[in-house]
Amino acid sequence: MFDTHAHLDDKRFADDWDALWAKITAAGVTRIVNVGYDLVSSARSIDLAERYEPIYAAVGIHPHDAVGVDDTVLTQLEQMAAHPKVVAIGEMGLDYYRDLSPRDQQRQVFRAQLDLARRLGKPVIIHDRDAHGDVMAILEEAAPTLRGGVLHCFSGSWEMAQHCLKLGFHISLAGPVTYTNARHLLDIARQVPLERLLIETDAPYLAPHPLRGTRNDSANVALIAERIAELRAMEPAVLAEQTLRNGCALFGIPVP
Repeated sequence: MFDTHAHLDDKRFADDWDALWAKITAAGVTRIVNVGYDLVSSARSIDLAERYEPIYAAVGIHPHDAVGVDDTVLTQLEQMAAHPKVVAIGEMGLDYYRDLSPRDQQRQVFRAQLDLARRLGKPVIIHDRDAHGDVMAILEEAAPTLRGGVLHCFSGSWEMAQHCLKLGFHISLAGPVTYTNARHLLDIARQVPLERLLIETDAPYLAPHPLRGTRNDSANVALIAERIAELRAMEPAVLAEQTLRNGCALFGIPVP
């Protein structure tokens, strides 16, 4: 299986890392993209990728951290992106739910990172929370010059998913697809073309049912695969294999 979006560098994993890593590998997780959200976490992601063969890194600035991003920060991000195990730029995007950075700055930093990804020829990892309209407008402008990407932890409508697919993006589903109150995600899980579907944990956040409210980790990607396979009336192993191949193709990494 491929957990295409995790934050295993989070301090919540520090105390039991060795046991956790054994659990993740025993669960059959053979590829992980550890995703940065600022310069510090991006550097930590690279460090993990250097130490563990199955882990790859993404480097980026989350919209929460858009304040203070200038050319110096973007230059440092570009330098990090040159590392051979950095496979994507992100996570980037817009978050109008918490509004921790002014929206104009969020949009500016989002566009700057899309431009960086275009210049470097790397796919993008998109964060979108309560900002569907602006995210799609910006992606519509950028998509023709990008090397693809993924809407991570997708939370939009089926109509929005169709628009993303037409623009060449993948759709990634996380723990919320297992929640009883996330009915709109069920139709998306059933209808997204299998070759454009990814799965993720967003660990340590968004633990799937029946673990909701606990610390999430990459081993739980199996529960997400099982739920989506159930919705699509297919074998979990088949779904896991296809989403693994999808992720490896998008991020340009070897299939294990």
